[in-house]
Amino acid sequence: MTTVNNVQGAHISPWRRCGLCLVDFKSSKDFCRHLRQSHCTKEGGSYVCRYGANNICPSLPLEGVSDMDYENHITRDHAGKHLHAHGRNRSLEHNEASPPPSATDNAPSVVQDQLRWTVYNATVNLPAALNDPNRTKRETDFFTKTWGQDFYEHSHIPKSTYIPDISRKYFEKYKNRISKRYKKYIRSTSNSDSVSGETYLHQLEKSRSELQEIPKLYLLQNFDLEHTDTFNSVFPWSMIEDSKKSSPGHQSSKLLQEKLSHYLDIIEVHIARQISTKSDAFFQAMSSHDKLQEDMMKTCQSIKQLRHKVQQIDEVLAKGSLKVIKLQQARWNHINLYEKLKMMATVHQTQPTIQLLLSTNEFVGALDLISTTQEVLSQELPGVHSFRHLGSQLAEMENLIEKMLQEDFAKCISSDLNRPVTDTIPLLEEEKLVSLVFGMIRKDKFNFVDMYREEAFTAIRACVKQTVVEAVSEADNVETSDDNVTSLGDQMRMLDYKQWMELLCKIFSNLLILLKRGQTFQGVIGDVIGITAGRTKAPSPVSTPTEDKECTLEEPSHLHVSVSEDAADMLISDDDYSRVQSSLCDMMYAICDHAHDRCVKVIVARSKDGFLERLSSTEFVQLSRTVENFVTDCEFTCGRRSTSLRLSLQSQATKFVNRFHEERRQKLSLILDNERWKQADVPAEFQELVDHITKSGTICIPERTQDKDKKPSESLKVEEQNFTVVGTVLLLLKMMVEYCQCVDDIPSAAPDLLTRLVDLLKIFNSRTCQLVLGAGALQLVGLKTISTRNLALASRCLQLIVYFMPKVRQHFEDRLISKNKTMLKHLDQANKDYNDHINEITNKLVSVMESVIQAQLVRWEVKAPMPSQCFRAICKQISKMHEAVIDILPLNQIQDLFSRINSSFKDLLRQQLLKLEVTNNGGPQYGLVTSDVAFYSGTYKTLRGLEHLCNNMSDLWNGL
Repeated sequence: MTTVNNVQGAHISPWRRCGLCLVDFKSSKDFCRHLRQSHCTKEGGSYVCRYGANNICPSLPLEGVSDMDYENHITRDHAGKHLHAHGRNRSLEHNEASPPPSATDNAPSVVQDQLRWTVYNATVNLPAALNDPNRTKRETDFFTKTWGQDFYEHSHIPKSTYIPDISRKYFEKYKNRISKRYKKYIRSTSNSDSVSGETYLHQLEKSRSELQEIPKLYLLQNFDLEHTDTFNSVFPWSMIEDSKKSSPGHQSSKLLQEKLSHYLDIIEVHIARQISTKSDAFFQAMSSHDKLQEDMMKTCQSIKQLRHKVQQIDEVLAKGSLKVIKLQQARWNHINLYEKLKMMATVHQTQPTIQLLLSTNEFVGALDLISTTQEVLSQELPGVHSFRHLGSQLAEMENLIEKMLQEDFAKCISSDLNRPVTDTIPLLEEEKLVSLVFGMIRKDKFNFVDMYREEAFTAIRACVKQTVVEAVSEADNVETSDDNVTSLGDQMRMLDYKQWMELLCKIFSNLLILLKRGQTFQGVIGDVIGITAGRTKAPSPVSTPTEDKECTLEEPSHLHVSVSEDAADMLISDDDYSRVQSSLCDMMYAICDHAHDRCVKVIVARSKDGFLERLSSTEFVQLSRTVENFVTDCEFTCGRRSTSLRLSLQSQATKFVNRFHEERRQKLSLILDNERWKQADVPAEFQELVDHITKSGTICIPERTQDKDKKPSESLKVEEQNFTVVGTVLLLLKMMVEYCQCVDDIPSAAPDLLTRLVDLLKIFNSRTCQLVLGAGALQLVGLKTISTRNLALASRCLQLIVYFMPKVRQHFEDRLISKNKTMLKHLDQANKDYNDHINEITNKLVSVMESVIQAQLVRWEVKAPMPSQCFRAICKQISKMHEAVIDILPLNQIQDLFSRINSSFKDLLRQQLLKLEVTNNGGPQYGLVTSDVAFYSGTYKTLRGLEHLCNNMSDLWNGL
């Protein structure tokens, strides 16, 4: 009992040693602190225990627990396991002094507790479970019974063509030969097993009962007396201390020694028994050991000789070649190192080179050098310690160059646009500007177009203001000290018309200079973009990327400086090229529109006091002509017509057109009311006007010549025709030219002017009809009668207007916009009315002669003497009429007129002959009529241009 108590009293602390780190502890607090510090991780607010195999605690969830639960876990699971392990050691010591426990004994067992199965030992993976050959069908159909047979992918593995199909007949010969021996072996083994089976089982039971006397502690695989707990279990300290105090303790130690000796004897007996059962195999192994040793010596000798031969072969055949390869590799390494060092030296010179390039405005070269260096640093020289800051320095320098490009470009265009207008250089610092633009394109910064547009807007505003200030300061009639004159606009309104027109012309001139500078910039940038897009030749001597297609490239039309190779090698996409070209065109349109807007503000500021309403027709036409010339120049420069400046004068132009038309309408009406419809001499200025129109093809008033000796002519010569007209139609012709010239001066008023011109032509046509055909001139001017000469003059006047109507129509058609060209139908209608009026006058002349001929033929009698008085009177009236119109109407019209009169005469004479019952019978009356007709025909032969009109009078007797 003393031994049992001593073993049970030997208490081992649960916090003595860590199972993973093999560290000893003095207290439980140290053990718990060690677990928290070394075998615990904190994830978020949870604590995860790592005290276990593979740093996984089997008794704590992987997601962790709180701080308090972790403390409870350490005390309950890890410290408790230590206590439980120590309790099992004490039970083992108890087993040494007591018989084996019975089946009803609940004392812990080291072997049984160590091999106890828990749920944490269930670590068989799913493929192993599914492929278990010992499984039943119902153990593996838990997938297919739920999801069907298609849950698995069934793959058919074809038979190999290299493996023959072996059947049982191949083994029949072997079975027949070995069957007798096998049966004899079965009989011998069954007899020996039946004889020794009981002996073997008896020995096995006896050995098991003997081995059960030995405590399981001595049979553990990790049994080691150096371990403190194991040593204390085998040699309890209580027995050693008791042996020092009393003699009974010495007896206990002796008993322990005897017990251990007993255990040793049992083991030795079992070992001897095992050796005896295996003695044949043992002695066979010992006998073959010497043979094996001899074979091993021979093998070692062979290996030694083989190694010597291999060494000789290595020296002769391998090492020389390997040395050559090694030296070649070393040479390549040295070459690579040399190249690397050269590259590093080049990279080291990058920053000074960039500074040099920037000093010569080689922005593209500097940016390309930075890009190349960064690529070399990232690909060829990664990890070089001396260049660790160079990449960031180059990036910073690249950003600095980008800012420098923006600032220098802004300064360059500002100095170009804001220089004096007297400077005739098309583009200032063209080479620097081109370099800056190439640099900005290299950085994909296409905002230089927007920057130039904004700077141009500023320059236009400054130019207009400066011009107004200079004009106001030079004017003598501007009082700047007046309190009412507070702004520059008030001072400008004090200028008279002449001074203000000079100011406006100067503004237009200065703005055109700015627009031409913008046009030059557009052309230069267009060439630069064309070079970068591979569409324009770069100014030699550089080779462009499209050198092989040089014959198909365009020549630069505005660029006059050389381009570096780096800039010429750049290429942009077609989309970028089209976008920049479109932006350049839009820029010029915007600059032109802005210039027009500033001019509109100048005009509006001047017109606040009703200045434009007080202008005369000549002054307003001069203003409109000046504005139109400026608009035309802007259109030629920018490629598009701007409308803001024209629209600003639209309302004033309408008022001017009304006043312009009213003046000419009243003048025409007044002249018509006093027209006596007599032939008027044609002044030289009207002949010059017509000559200018016919020769130049343009309808405008020419400059007056200084030749005062030219005398008026009797008729107006138009190409090959002579027009004998009255004075009124000459003034109307000049008015028509004035309307056409006013259209050129005020194009925006073209529709109104066309309407007013048609109205003026209708007035002349209607008044002419009233005065001549309607005989209104008899009362207005006191004419006695409307003669045939008056009618001929009126017809010829109308013909002159009709002659120039197509030219007037073409003039307006060229200047009307498409939607207003339908108004030309009114001019066509006026032309038709004039032709109808001319035909009416011709009919009137014919009817006048018909009435005279009819009146004479009524009194005609066929009797002697011949020619009769009636025919004499008829021929006299015909001669008078011919004399009246021969100098007015052209010969073809006279022939047509008298041809109609002759036809009427024949019809009337035929009617009279029927009435007098004169027939073509050759009688006396026939002879008398023939004599009168011959006199009538002879009269025509004396008239100029009508000699052959009455050669054939035989048709007179048709039907008689």
